[in-house]
Amino acid sequence: MIKKRILYVLYGLVIILGCSTSKFKSSWTKPIAPETFTTKFETSKGDFLVKVERKLSPKAVDRFYQLVKTKYFNNILFYRVNPGFVAQFGGNDSLIYTSWNRYKIPDEPVLQGNDKGTLSFARGDKESRGTDLFINLRDNNRLDTLHYNDVTGFPTFGKVTKGMEVLEALYSGYADTTMNNLDLMFKDLDAFIKKYPKLDTIYKVEFLK
Repeated sequence: MIKKRILYVLYGLVIILGCSTSKFKSSWTKPIAPETFTTKFETSKGDFLVKVERKLSPKAVDRFYQLVKTKYFNNILFYRVNPGFVAQFGGNDSLIYTSWNRYKIPDEPVLQGNDKGTLSFARGDKESRGTDLFINLRDNNRLDTLHYNDVTGFPTFGKVTKGMEVLEALYSGYADTTMNNLDLMFKDLDAFIKKYPKLDTIYKVEFLK
């Protein structure tokens, strides 16, 4: 049961046929992130800050920087909040999601543990990190060395520096059940929200100046 939950966590990849380049440019995947920066998340429960360090997982930080820069995380859901485990989020536009996920992030070693408040990309197998992330809601250090599908661990590269209480206040009553309906989120977002009306929203993610 625990193993199944961990496998669920950490990557809920939805296979979607077809994609569009009208909303996506491959050049978006090129910028290199600064060595450190802080992002501000504005959510339906309040704001929180995440400090990011590139040295902890350079390829992951570059992707996170690119996603924030192109406003990928604006107006999306915390689609999975497992109380005492993780809060997970990613895009809900199927065309943009598919386009970004063609550009996978190379796997990297874990240099910072999955302590409470740390940020990491979700993944399934080799080089499967793409656009879905999670924030640890408690110390989940078993994720540092968890080995499956020929990859070990989930590298964290940022940490909440202010507003952890916001994450702890996210609605968690649905727990993992939303993961069984991620295809609905991409096919019909309104229907998904109707099915899970209490999910919280990320309104905006921006660099803190």
